[in-house]
Formats: sequence, structure tokens, C-alpha cells
Amino acid sequence: MHLRRWLFLLCILLTSSLKAARPNVVFILTDDQAPWALGLSGHPHASTPNLDKLFKQGMWLKKSYVVTPVCSPSRTSLMTSRYGSELGITDWIHPRNEPKLGLDPKTVTWTELMQQAGYRTGLVGKWHLGVPDQFHPTKTGFDYFMGFRTGGNKVTSPTLEVEGTNKKVDGYTYDILTDDALKFIERNQKKTFLLCLHYRAPHAAWMPQPESDRKPFEKLDPQIPNPNYPNLDVARVKRMTREYLGSVKGVDRNVGRVLKLLDELKLADNTIVVFTSDHGYSMGHNGIWHKGNGHWVLKPPPTVTNKNIPRGQRPNMYDNSIFVPTAVRWPGHISPGTTLDLPVANLDWYPTLLSLTGIKQPKDEMIRGRDISGALLGKQAGWEDICYGEYSTHHQSKTHMRMIRTSNWKLVRDFLNPKRDELFNLKNDPAEAHNVIKSKKNAAVVKELHGMILAQMKKIKDPALK
Repeated sequence: MHLRRWLFLLCILLTSSLKAARPNVVFILTDDQAPWALGLSGHPHASTPNLDKLFKQGMWLKKSYVVTPVCSPSRTSLMTSRYGSELGITDWIHPRNEPKLGLDPKTVTWTELMQQAGYRTGLVGKWHLGVPDQFHPTKTGFDYFMGFRTGGNKVTSPTLEVEGTNKKVDGYTYDILTDDALKFIERNQKKTFLLCLHYRAPHAAWMPQPESDRKPFEKLDPQIPNPNYPNLDVARVKRMTREYLGSVKGVDRNVGRVLKLLDELKLADNTIVVFTSDHGYSMGHNGIWHKGNGHWVLKPPPTVTNKNIPRGQRPNMYDNSIFVPTAVRWPGHISPGTTLDLPVANLDWYPTLLSLTGIKQPKDEMIRGRDISGALLGKQAGWEDICYGEYSTHHQSKTHMRMIRTSNWKLVRDFLNPKRDELFNLKNDPAEAHNVIKSKKNAAVVKELHGMILAQMKKIKDPALK
């Protein structure tokens, strides 16, 4: 009897020890943040001291990318490790035109698995994966939600869902979200928690801003990437750059508040912090601004030559749209000042975070992503330098873009508008300024990359193949 009781107590102690050993997770997701918008990246004007410090304290994932460069499908891939085309979410969810669209709660997310493993889970900020109650974040693995279910919101005095009720909250949106995130950490500091903090910044509109974020840039004459681009509206690009950098500074300031609290509560050493974004951004690059559903910033915009691409629109799969600034910090486990130069997709967070927290992957769920936990923890990484992406636009334009990117080449095929196909020699033309798909000497490259695209489309049963 005594032996059985001793074994029982030992099991309890081991279980408690395992639970205590599990790290907290703070997953910070910004909206529309480009890798170039960091001081650490060498931008001459970006003011990001807290992010620069975070990136240096952990591992900087220099080829982190998203498989779709727009909000809702990117977030779908993040949550499910599936492509948006597999789940019927291929463009940003329009709350008026698509009121019944959202992430099917039957799809098992990594947040659900962490919740089931005993984590106290919270989402603060932007959801954009369905407005109706059936798609509510609490149906997808979150114990707690404060934020907004749609994609858009105001920069100041936003309407937010607070304790289940929509109400106007005074203040700057990124400050309000951070305030609530800090309260979540404080409430759960003695538990094992997962906090997903999803800012809408630095998404446009960028103004107004607190003086601390705005003032360093208000008189700035910023350097822009290609001021000599034909017909570029230089004055507009410079104004938007100033406003964008102010918004980025606001994000940086608030991330600093989160990191400071983790230090003060002595939680930093047992907390995995991930910083990333839902897609990248262009600011005059290639003559456009915005993301995968880009807009020309030219005077005048090019003449319309395709009925599926309205005037002013420039749907794209440029590197500036797909790559995102990403770092992971876990003191004592991830060596500070390290980098990873192999592709990491937003699909990969699902298996990676489960592995880092000791949670088993579900056997009956399709997981497309790669577990990169070994690379984060210092083991040798050796997968192929290949990125695959998709984007079927259906709001401002109508396209079926599919992309394959290697270290030297990128092929973008638009299966709805073949005349828009593009090939870029990334080795000689990293800015993707010259489409060389019509050059006969590149025919073999196009054939090989096209075969890779078709193979991936068949693997995931891409509807665009029909």
C-alpha cells in the first residue's frame, strides 16, 4: 500500500515538474511589416531599438516568409499549417462580401493543442479569420480574446471586443492592445501561458500617432529605394515612408513594454518569444506600395491591359511582399546572436512550437510545415533553399498566382492571366526589376521551375489546376 501511494505521488511530482518545465510562449504578429523596416536590417531611418535587441538576443530568421502575402490566408496558414487554397481562404476576408467565410473550427490549430496541454491561452488584437460567432477565436483554441474579428480598425479610439461586448476604447490602438496583453501576462504569471499579441500596425492608415512615435520622422527627408523609377510619385512615397516608420516605432515601443514586463516578473528565461509579421510590404519598391495586392504609386498609373487587373492595381509575389522580419528568443536554449539563412515558412510555426513545448502533433491532421526546432536549438540545418507560395486574388483583382523561389531564380505563374507570368534572376537582379521570362536562354529554367510549381499544386490539390 505504501509503495503504491509512493508511486502515485511520484507520478504527480513528475507531471508537475514537466508542466513547470514547459515554457510560456509570447507570439507577436504585426501587420504589413517589411524586413527592411528594422534598424538591424540597415535601414537608414528605422528606429527599432527594442526589436533590434530582441533579434540579437535570439535567432534571426533571415529567410522567413509567408506562403500568401495578404492577411487572412497568411493567418490561416499560421494557425493550421495548411495552404489557404486547401481551406477556402485565398484572399483577405471581406466582412460585407463574405459574411459567412472563416476558419473552420473543425480544423485543429496549434493553439488548441497547447490549450489541451494545459496552457492558458489568450489572443489580443486582430483575428481576421471570420466575423460570425462560429469562427470566434475561443472556438479555435483561445481561452481569452480581446480585440477585433475583422481586418480593419481605427488607429485611435478603436471599437474592440472587451469581455464579449464591442465597445469604443479611448487611446492609440497599439497601446490599448499592449495594455491588455500586459494584464494577461500579469494574471497568468503563475501559470503556463500562451499569449498571441496581434497588432494591426504598421498597416495603413498610419496617422495619427503619439508624439514620441511621430516626431522623429515629421521633418525627415527619407531615403527611398528607387527614386528614379519612371513616373514614381516621390513626394507621396516619402510622406508614406515617414508615417510608416512612425508606426513601426510605435510597434517597437510596445514590444519593448512586453519584454520589460517579462523581465520584471522574472519570466523571460522560461518564455519563448516569437516576433514575426503576416506578410511584408513595399514602399515604392518596383513602383508600388502595399503587399501582395499592391497598388501602383505612379503618376499616372499604367494603362489597363488586362480586364482582371483594374487601374492602379499590381498584384504580386515580390520578395518584399512575402518575406517578413522574424526572430525567436528563448534564453538558455536558443543561442543569442545567431542567424538562420534557410527558408522558414509561416506553415512551420505549428509543428515547431509544438516540438519546443513538448506537445505531440496530432496524427490525423495534415501538417504541411517543417519542424525547425532543431535548427533553433543549434542543430545543423540542411533543407533545400526553396520557397513556394500562392495567391488567388478576388477583390481588387482576379488572379491565380503561384510562385517557386530558389536561391537564384523566382518563377511566378498566373494561371488565370498567363501574360502576367514572371521570371526573375535573383542572383543578378535581387530587386526583381527585370522580368526575363521571354529570354530563350532561360527556357530550361522556366520548364524546371514550372514543373516544381505543378508538383506542389498537385500535392495540395490546388483548385487553380482545374
